[in-house]
Amino acid sequence: MGNKIVLHICCAPCACYTYSELKREGFSVKGFWYNPNIHGYREYRRRLMTLGYFSGKNSDLELCEEEYDCGGWFKNTGVFIRPERCRSCYRTRLRKTAEYARKEGVNAFTTTLLYSKMQDHASIKSIGEELAAEYGLDFLYRDFRKGWKEGIEMSKKMGLYRQEYCGCIFSERERYNVS
Repeated sequence: MGNKIVLHICCAPCACYTYSELKREGFSVKGFWYNPNIHGYREYRRRLMTLGYFSGKNSDLELCEEEYDCGGWFKNTGVFIRPERCRSCYRTRLRKTAEYARKEGVNAFTTTLLYSKMQDHASIKSIGEELAAEYGLDFLYRDFRKGWKEGIEMSKKMGLYRQEYCGCIFSERERYNVS
């Protein structure tokens, strides 16, 4: 698989454990921020600024920020009910990550989504492997959930902003049980 990997980063708190684990495994990590699902724009900027702070504390983490396109996300997602909405969102973000990895000449990619206990790992793994085959890359599947508590402690120790929903307006609504 080589020692370089592109890490799709959904947020800085999820990156804490994931990034440190990849570094422990000997990877050179290129961070990739592409999250058009995050709504509204202030929330998007707050999460991006938190990631900037995190990368500043980890100076060897190179970051690439892809353009914010929530309109395109709504158009491409097409369905707004779980679990189809989430699978569509995973596919959108992982496809862009695979495209970036190939463009950068990096043979492998993964995602911090694999850290969260709230995400559908089977779907993420399946989509990641499908896109890896399509783009001639390797998708690194790791169950980073084993470091859930450690990652939370790391993010708290760094004083990172810890959001309470995945990012999309629908997940925010579900989080607060709004009818």
